[in-house]
Formats: sequence, C-alpha cells, structure tokens
Amino acid sequence: MENLKLRDFLDYKFLSGLELSPDKNHAAFAVHTSDYDNNKYLSNIWIYDCFTYEYKKLTGMNDEKSFIWLDNDTILFPSLRDDKLKKKIEEGEQWTVFYAINIHGGEAYEYMRIPMKVSNIKLIAQEKFLITAEYDHYGINLHSHKGEEKEKAIDMIKENKDYEVLDEIPFWANGEGFINKKRNRLYLFDKGTKDIVPISGQFENITVTSVKDGKALYVSENYTNKLELTNELYSYDLYSEKATQLVGEDEFSIFFAEFVGDEIIFTASAMDKYGLNQNPCFYKLKNGEAELLSYHDFGMHNSVGSDCRYGGGAFYRVFNDCLYFISTESKSSFIKKLSLDGKIEKITGDNGSVDCFDVCSEGIIFIGLRGTRLQEIYTYEKETETQRTKFNELITETKNVIKPETLEFVNDGVKIEGFVLKPVDFDENKCYPGILDIHGGPKTVSGEVFFHEMQYWANEGYFVFFCNPRGSDGRGDEFADIRGKYGTIDYDDLMKFTDLVLEKYPQLDKCRIGVTGGSYGGFMTNWIIGHTDRFKCAASQRSISNWISKFGTTDIGYYFNSDQNQSTPWDNVEKMWFHSPLKYANQAVTPTLFIHSEQDYRCWLAEGLQMFTALKYHGVDARLCMFRGENHELSRSGKPRHRVRRLEEMTNWFEKYLK
Repeated sequence: MENLKLRDFLDYKFLSGLELSPDKNHAAFAVHTSDYDNNKYLSNIWIYDCFTYEYKKLTGMNDEKSFIWLDNDTILFPSLRDDKLKKKIEEGEQWTVFYAINIHGGEAYEYMRIPMKVSNIKLIAQEKFLITAEYDHYGINLHSHKGEEKEKAIDMIKENKDYEVLDEIPFWANGEGFINKKRNRLYLFDKGTKDIVPISGQFENITVTSVKDGKALYVSENYTNKLELTNELYSYDLYSEKATQLVGEDEFSIFFAEFVGDEIIFTASAMDKYGLNQNPCFYKLKNGEAELLSYHDFGMHNSVGSDCRYGGGAFYRVFNDCLYFISTESKSSFIKKLSLDGKIEKITGDNGSVDCFDVCSEGIIFIGLRGTRLQEIYTYEKETETQRTKFNELITETKNVIKPETLEFVNDGVKIEGFVLKPVDFDENKCYPGILDIHGGPKTVSGEVFFHEMQYWANEGYFVFFCNPRGSDGRGDEFADIRGKYGTIDYDDLMKFTDLVLEKYPQLDKCRIGVTGGSYGGFMTNWIIGHTDRFKCAASQRSISNWISKFGTTDIGYYFNSDQNQSTPWDNVEKMWFHSPLKYANQAVTPTLFIHSEQDYRCWLAEGLQMFTALKYHGVDARLCMFRGENHELSRSGKPRHRVRRLEEMTNWFEKYLK
C-alpha cells in the first residue's frame, strides 16, 4: 500500500444529486472530478440501472451539475452551449437554457430557454414549471429594451458595477456576494406559450419544498429592511392559480414541508428553548392550525463533517404515506422514517454518513461515506446494505487509510466522544508529533468517515485527534446548547480530551502538538492560543476573533452572534468582548498561520486580520494566507489549485514547528 499524498484528493470522484426516475427503474446522479490545470471541477450526469446495477455516464460537456426528471426516460438539465448567448449574458442579459436527453442514448437537445437566472426548477404539470429565479429590485432588465435604448441600458449596467447601494441586512451572503434587494422569486413558466407569471412578491425569498398533483408547498421569507429568523409556509394550486398562506410569520422557523398521504407535514422550530440551533419538530396542519405530530431531539440533515464531498442532494423523501429523512445521531447520520401516526423508525445502520438518497418499494438507494471509504452509491434492501459503485475503489485498494480509534471520557458528568488516527506504520517504540483538529459549526460532528486532510497528516507521520465537545450535533438540544458559553465548557472538553490522548498514547510527544480548525474550529483555535501555551503551533482557518465586529459585518452576524452570545454590542458589550479571542491575543505566544478567503462573508477576512495584527504587534510569529475568489467553503469545494495551496500552507507550518 502507498502512503496517501497531499494531491491525491484531485483523483477522488465526488457524487451528488441522486434521484430515482418516476417509475423507479433508474437513478440519475452527478459525478464531479477535479481539473487542476484549469482550476475547476468537471461535472457530468450519470445513470444507474436499478435492476442490473450497471451505471454509465450520460453527459459529457463537463458542466452538468443539476437535473430533473421530465419523464421515465428523459432528463432535463441546465447548460450554456451557445456562444452568442454567452456574449449576451456577459453584457447583462439573464438567460437559463435547459437541455433534454434520453437516458437510453442519443444527443442532448435544447428543450427551452428562460430569460431569467433560474436557481431551481420543478415540473408541476406537462410543459408547466415552477421556477425560482433571481429578482433584482434595483436591477435593469435588458429583455425589456431594444435598439439604442438597450445599448444605453448595457452602458448603465457597466457603470453600476462600480457601485453597491445597501439599505437592508443581510446585504451580502457567503457564496453569493452582495444580495441587497435581490430575491429568489417564484414564477410559473409555460413552455408552450413562454409566459412567465410571478407567484410570490418582489421582496420574498422562496424555497419550493414539494410538488404533487398540480399543487406545491413553499417556504417564504418576506422582508425589506431586516431578514428575521421566522418564515411562512404557502401552498400554490396550479389550477386555481392561487397561493394560500398555511403558516404565518412570527410562529416558526420552517425547514421544509411535504405532502404525505392526505396530510401536509412540515418541520419547524419555535426557537423558544434553545435559540436558532434548536432542533425542529414535525407538525401537521389540522383545521388550518399547526399541530405537533412528533418531537425529535436530533437534527434533520447530515452534519457529519468531511472534506470529500462536492454538491448536495435531497435529505428527505416521501414514499407510501411515510416521510423519510436524514438525521444525525452521535458520530453518524441515518435515514429515518416518520409515519402519519408520529412514530419514527431508524432505517439504516451506524456506519458513517448518508449524504443524499431516494426510496422505492425495493428499498433505499443513497450516496454515502461508509466506514473509511470515499463516496459511493449503496442500496439498502431487506435490511442489507450493499455497495453498488466503485468510483473510488482504487484509493481504497492502493492507499494507506487509517481507521480511527474511539476514545471516550466523561467531563462534568457528560460523555464526550473522540477519535484518534495513529501515524502510518505506527511503531510503539517511536515518538511522534500530533495535531488536534477541531470541527466547525459548532453544531456539526466529527465521525469516523474519510477526511482527506486528517488521513494525509496521519500518512505524514502525525497523530491526528479530534472530538465532539459540548456544542456539537448528534446528542440533542441540551448537549448542543452552548449559548453564552463559547470558550468555556467547550474549551474544557477539548483540553481534557487532549490530556486523555496524551495519557493513552505515550508515543505522542506533548511538546510537539499543533492545533487547527475552521469556522467555529477557527474561533476555538484563536481562543486556545490566548489561553494556553501547550501547543507548539496553530493554523486558524476562516476564524472568528471579535464577536463585536463580526456582529455588524457578516451575513449572519446580527442574529447568530446575538443568539449564541446571548448579548449584543449595546445591551452587554462586555460579554461579547469576554468571549472574543482578540481580548486574549496579548497573552498568545503560539506561532499561528491564518487561512482566510476574500469572499468569505460568514467569517470574513477582517476576523483573521485582527488576530494576525494582534499577534504581530505582540511579537508572535504569524502568517496570513488569503485566497481570492474563494468563500467559506474553501476547504470543501474551493478551486482545486487553491485547495492544494491551502493544505500545503498548513502542512508546511506544521512541518516547521512540529518536526
């Protein structure tokens, strides 16, 4: 077996978007590969035969990331293949072109053009589509101009690129840039007549969650000055052309809604006990009112961390009057089933993560990270799980992959679960350096799934250890609730875990330990270097250093910071400053590398700059590497070259101080 190399992730295949055909005979999914030379990802749609278990590539233009099924044999996907249209888009016109392709063979053909920037599309009836598309209140619609008037409008668009006008919050969003008065608006598009009819208002953000028999359910955020945490649920009837409010504002934060049998089931949180991170419950509509159907003290999505995914997929499905959904418990995510009587049953086993799935009478098909393997497609039939694809089998067969060892302890009467990767070719008579790796969130989890950076460092001769301190997901609301406690009980958990690792593995040199983490893990890295000198070096990624500045400058700061710190800069600025790592930067002596992205509006560059400046000011060795054109997702879906450089920067820093 060969040692895993830094650039091996460029050979990984990432799978996403799995969905069965209407007749359940085939499944379509996207496969993404890295193109290092051109610094991008190549994406194509593949087809899986549910009876023969064979799979094949369907498209080959390398830009097909998403799709919907038109019928049992036809897939619809967006693509831009017309050079003349590309030029119009560069000038400022909005267009989305959809192509159709038969899964049994033949070339893709242009199916329809929509003069809008479509973000999502769902078939609601024959040749009628519900679309969500960008609506810019202050934008210029070139489609409404002709001739000389259009040329003037193009010039105005060019002129306006030099300015941003802000009159609401949030004014930007991670991965999207400036979003002031821009909305994901809902429209009905008729392919035959080419009519586009707006359904939602100009200031509503819309997410369509279900379509059935000419009806749709959608969640709406309606605001003009400040986006609130609560939202509304609507139904739309194609035949009456009427939208009806089902759940009003100021009641819930609604995640999704579905038609299940004759009922409408939705998941929502009242945020009344544990704030914005409170796990949602299941409700059903009865006589126009929300009635609790089932309490569920776990998240309804996959929060198991990994840097080996690209793209998403469905985390809930309806089949045979039951709602199936992904939920995270402890270190793994599972598929569960909700019946209309409120009973919840766990379906899949404890073996890693389920990333997306679909369901039929034969069983379940899903994309997942199982054991220490990279993503593959699996089926779950008659209580048996079977791997059906071998996209990443070569990595498993040729590379050293270290199986994590579980390490549990009790702190303040609470069980904490952690994991240790031993160095490759571990020799109990040798002494090794180590790296504590802290997950983001904080409401996510570290598990036993494949994590490239950790596996790589273990293959480079490091102990790598990580755990799920209080604040993590998978253990219920009370465990995850660290509001007003950041840097206290979670810090204590991490330090006692480090103590335990050193005790259990005497081969780990306590004088050669580094620490790293991103997002919340970056916050905690910043906090750690101001509270202990036990770490020889640190690598702080997309971090938080100052809760006060972050409150007024980031896309979620004004509500996340106030909720998680139980304070604002006006009612208790001392508390926000107490929980800010920057306050303690004058006590730091640990050489620290900072990794930040220029377009990360979640934990933006200013947070890293402040901590970097503080360390430099106080004579501590520090280095900051800023990536242009990247956002908060750099380590997970950043451009291939940038991901290589990021990991090189961190590894070189650890090599400098730990070896």
